[in-house]
Amino acid sequence: MSSWWRTAAGDRLRRAARVMRSYHTIQAIPRELKGNRVSARDRAQGRIPAVVFTQSYLQSNPSSSSSSRPVSRKHLLTTEKTQIQAILDSVQLPFFCSTTFPLQIRGGSGSSSLLESGNVLPIKASIRLPLCVHRDQETGKILNLVFVWADEGTELKVDVPVVFIGEEACPGLQKGGHLNRIRTTLKYLCPAEHIPSKIEVDVSNLDIGDKVFMQDIKVHSSLKLLSKNESIPICKVAATNLD
Repeated sequence: MSSWWRTAAGDRLRRAARVMRSYHTIQAIPRELKGNRVSARDRAQGRIPAVVFTQSYLQSNPSSSSSSRPVSRKHLLTTEKTQIQAILDSVQLPFFCSTTFPLQIRGGSGSSSLLESGNVLPIKASIRLPLCVHRDQETGKILNLVFVWADEGTELKVDVPVVFIGEEACPGLQKGGHLNRIRTTLKYLCPAEHIPSKIEVDVSNLDIGDKVFMQDIKVHSSLKLLSKNESIPICKVAATNLD
C-alpha cells in the first residue's frame, strides 16, 4: 500500500511539474511596428511589448558566444499581460530575473503556427532601467519586458538573489544579535542550463561576530563568480548596540 502511495504521489508531482512548466511557457506573437503609440495600443489590448535578443547581440565581441542563433537575431514581440502577471505571482519578482522560461513565438493571436521557440532569461532593459520588469512608476502596470535567448551552452551574466535560511536556529540571533545582510545578490557567469534561481546561505551555525564570505558559497562547478575579491562577506551576525 505504501509503495503504491509513493508511486501515485510521484506521478502526481510529475504531472503537476509538467502542467506548471506548460503554464510558464511564455506565449508571444511578433510585432512589426514599434513606437509609443503602437506600444500604448498593445497595452490597451491586454498585451505587453517585449523584445528578445541573442547574447551576442548584446556583446561588443559577438564571436565570443557559442549560441547557434544568428548574431543579429532580435525579435519584437507582445506577450499576454494576464500570463506574465500570473508567472510573476507564482515565481515571485526577486527570482524572475534569474529563472529561464520556455518561449514560443506564434504566427498570431490564437495561431497554432510556431515560428520559433527556445528558453529565454529576463534581463535588465538598460542602465537607466535596472529592472527586468519595466513598470509605470505611478500605476505599477508592466510596460515592457526584455529577454535574452538562453540556449544550452550559452554563458550569461546573472545577478542571482541570495536567500538567508536557518535564522530561527542561529545562536548569534538567539543571543540578541542581528543579521547584517551585506549582499542580497551575487553575479555569476552561468551556462544557461545551470542558472540557479537563488542561492541559499545557511546561517544556522553563526554566532555573534561570525561571517559568511563569497568564497564559502558552494555552487555548480560550471558557475564563475564575477567578483575581484571573493573574501568579501555576504552577511555577518553583529551584536546589537544598546546605546
